[in-house]
Amino acid sequence: MTDPRKPPLKLAVVGHTNVGKTSLLRTLTRDVGFGEVSHRPSTTRHVEGARLSVDGEPLLDLYDTPGLEDAIALLDYLERLEHPGERLDGPARLARFLEGSEARQRFEQEAKVLRQLLDSDAGLYVIDAREPVLAKYRDELEVLASCGKPLLPVLNFVSSASHREPDWREALARLGLHALVRFDSVAPPEDGERRLYESLALLLESSRPQLERLIADQQAQRAARQQSAARLIAELLIDCAACRRSVVSEVELEQQAIGELRKAVRQREQRCVEALLKLYAFRPQDAAASDVPLLDGRWGDDLFNPETLKQLGVRVGGGIAAGAAAGAGVDLLVGGLTLGAAALAGAIAGGALQTARSYGGRLLGKLKGQRELTVDDSVLRLLALRQRQLVQALNVRGHAALGSIQLATPQDQSWREGKLPEALNKARAHPQWSSLNPAPRLSQAERQEQIEVLAQKLVVDS
Repeated sequence: MTDPRKPPLKLAVVGHTNVGKTSLLRTLTRDVGFGEVSHRPSTTRHVEGARLSVDGEPLLDLYDTPGLEDAIALLDYLERLEHPGERLDGPARLARFLEGSEARQRFEQEAKVLRQLLDSDAGLYVIDAREPVLAKYRDELEVLASCGKPLLPVLNFVSSASHREPDWREALARLGLHALVRFDSVAPPEDGERRLYESLALLLESSRPQLERLIADQQAQRAARQQSAARLIAELLIDCAACRRSVVSEVELEQQAIGELRKAVRQREQRCVEALLKLYAFRPQDAAASDVPLLDGRWGDDLFNPETLKQLGVRVGGGIAAGAAAGAGVDLLVGGLTLGAAALAGAIAGGALQTARSYGGRLLGKLKGQRELTVDDSVLRLLALRQRQLVQALNVRGHAALGSIQLATPQDQSWREGKLPEALNKARAHPQWSSLNPAPRLSQAERQEQIEVLAQKLVVDS
């Protein structure tokens, strides 16, 4: 006979008004739409719940509660509830309070919090670490401790330069709360969830198996996201490396074709950005290829802006207008040939040249006065740097973040000036690998193989 499944662990998320309780829930559930997050106090007016499951089995129920607003008055009221000669413990005193009229009137918000904590296995007490340690917070903790449930303090907003973490650690220790966790809901540490669940396991030993399953699942999800993100970037780079445009050698037509090529590459990058945001469960408006900040300015809405490349230290390669990062490497395979037109035609007809056998159509186009445009290496480098920086930012972005995504200066020398991966060189010889070209064949086994090879390199580099 198998044991029935253990019911999910129930956690009440409690604390003062406007300390980031809903923000914490959004980040733990990866749900940007959970509750309401704003800078206005008392935003949450009722209890909301969320459930975390693994393989269909519910493991953890999280309950967002209203903010405690007047713990000082409530504590004073509770102390007057005992009749002469009575010595009620905390839960008994709270039970009497919750049965009275004040729990439905003056202390309605506090009563909602206490009912939920009494009905839970433990509580997460969220603290805005930027705030000074005031008497009202000590009274809150005393009231919450009356529930007789384990409390784990969560120091929020510790990434702020104005945090008061040492003061809070000392104050909590004086109240007998020595176990705590740092978890910034806007910019959570990469191992933040693991540390939170490990700390809970210390307080709730009987629930350790459930919490360890959550930890393992979160780590597996993180690894899977990294792999999927790398593949999305690899597909973008292969698409752009294999992209090709043939144009008659006339200035006006060349400029028009270059403009169309740039537009196609920008749109393809934007699709990659949107796919990455969806993968990490963020909203499409959280970032765009044209407005993700970088350095002191912005990425720049022009992917081919030479100043963008200069700022990132990307080495500009050859090709027409390469110095201006036109993104148009022209005649890449023809430029090195010194054969005259007649000899070249003969070579194509006789199949004497390996280059002619592989690229005869392109060489014939050269003879007819056509030029070929491809995406310059420098632009491929920039695409890789931008997308990898975006992934790094998403890895440490909380789902309660309201501001724009901030990116640090990329330090990756290999993508800035090293040799490009061989997969991109191969892609240049296979225009059918690009969704930006007519009649693409995206399911070809060799294309998929090169995408996997490139994705693995991106994972290793990160």
